[in-house]
Amino acid sequence: MDLQYPLELLGTFVFAISGALAVRDKEHDVFGAGFTGFVTAIGGGTLRDLLLDSHPLVWIGDIHFLYAILLGVLAAFVFPKILSRLRKTMFLFDTLGIAFFTVLGVEKSLSLGFRPEIAAIMGMFSAVMGGVIRDTLVNEIPILFRKEIYASACLAGAILYLVLNYFALQRDINLLISISVIISIRLIAVRYKLSLPRLD
Repeated sequence: MDLQYPLELLGTFVFAISGALAVRDKEHDVFGAGFTGFVTAIGGGTLRDLLLDSHPLVWIGDIHFLYAILLGVLAAFVFPKILSRLRKTMFLFDTLGIAFFTVLGVEKSLSLGFRPEIAAIMGMFSAVMGGVIRDTLVNEIPILFRKEIYASACLAGAILYLVLNYFALQRDINLLISISVIISIRLIAVRYKLSLPRLD
């Protein structure tokens, strides 16, 4: 079974949860949370597709992505107590989201005939821009500009995917390995408070 489509829907779902949870403590109403979940889920992919001149945009061409967003926002409202008991829930969903969208962004770029270098950048762009938009909307410093290892984890996963693809590793296995590496880098970096060198 081809993993790309279900992973793309799952990535959209978890990013919508991440966006909705981001406004939970900021006195936003249901519409505000839903809107934040929506732009978080589709922001990175939409900007990627616009830059790559890919039409129609994924969420416009396939109604299932809107359903995935709706389910994600509803999950954040229906199960708030369950989600709040999970440690660093938003971090978990954000990490899953960037992992899925990185490799799917790479694949989308390659399928449109772009060079691997561009595909790696677009994969990273797909992953991080939804979170940047989310943080900006809720008046937080975007995580991209904090000292955490974030975009660099996506770029590492994107490069790994391209390398394994070059050596003709079976596609679904490559997807799972690359996604797992991005998640692992993020978890290890946060657990041990790792960061890239700063410009002083």
